[in-house]
Amino acid sequence: MAAPGDAVPAGGGSFFFVGVAVEELGPLTIVALRVGLAALALNALIVLLGKRMPRDPVMWKAFFVMGLLNNMIPFSLIAWGQGHITSGLAAILNASTPLFTVVVAHYLTRDEPLTSGRIAGVLIGFAGVAFMLGPDIQAGTSNRSWAQVAVLAGALSYAFAGVFGRRFRTLGCPPMITACGQVTASATVLIPLALMMERFWGPPWPGLETWSALLGLALLSTMLAYIVYFRLLATAGATNLLLVTFLIPVSAILLGTLFLGERLALRHLAGMGLIGVGLAAIDGRPLERIRRRKKRNGTL
Repeated sequence: MAAPGDAVPAGGGSFFFVGVAVEELGPLTIVALRVGLAALALNALIVLLGKRMPRDPVMWKAFFVMGLLNNMIPFSLIAWGQGHITSGLAAILNASTPLFTVVVAHYLTRDEPLTSGRIAGVLIGFAGVAFMLGPDIQAGTSNRSWAQVAVLAGALSYAFAGVFGRRFRTLGCPPMITACGQVTASATVLIPLALMMERFWGPPWPGLETWSALLGLALLSTMLAYIVYFRLLATAGATNLLLVTFLIPVSAILLGTLFLGERLALRHLAGMGLIGVGLAAIDGRPLERIRRRKKRNGTL
């Protein structure tokens, strides 16, 4: 099983950048500018490299579906959620993406079936999610509770995107073209939507910190991350690829603590630990290494 890099373009830096921008901008505006700037940069890069975007309607239909599942839905839900919860908690909840992916891939693909180890991992991981959400849900519905549900819904959308995105390999679409196509499709929908719903063009204007966060979000966490994402998706299974989302909360928590003054409750860290155990069970490699080591030591 491959050990790919950043699985979803929502790395720890992404949650940090959104945490900065959400102080001055609405969630739709953040997402529209994120995909819009990324689309401009990717289209310019493609022209400079002498490449061409496809004109096939079938390909563009796939770009729009991928943009919906991988950009429009999760980016918007997570950005709204981060208006009510910390970036570190949002990143931990986003780490549930592989749990959803295991289930989605089982039903929608033929080569990633549920095994006993994966089922156990899913149950352990969702137990961690329930442990984190339980106190807030018991206290009654609030923006904080709904924000956590929104981030989880974004993770589910990422899971469907990971499975759907594998078809670009069979369509013969290079990773950079796929990345450009999906963010361009997303931008054509989200920019008019943000203009209508949030009317962000009037004062007060965002400060330098917000614009810097938006540039980081667009160029590093979207443009560059998606080029890597689709390259890896062409060679790794959807579940394998998305397992690395568990690495994201570590950097998100550090950035949020150091620069945003955020603090997490102990139950959030305990929930993250349970998700980590669940992902280890899904992956299977850590347990296999332990078995091999015991076998070499003659304890099995």
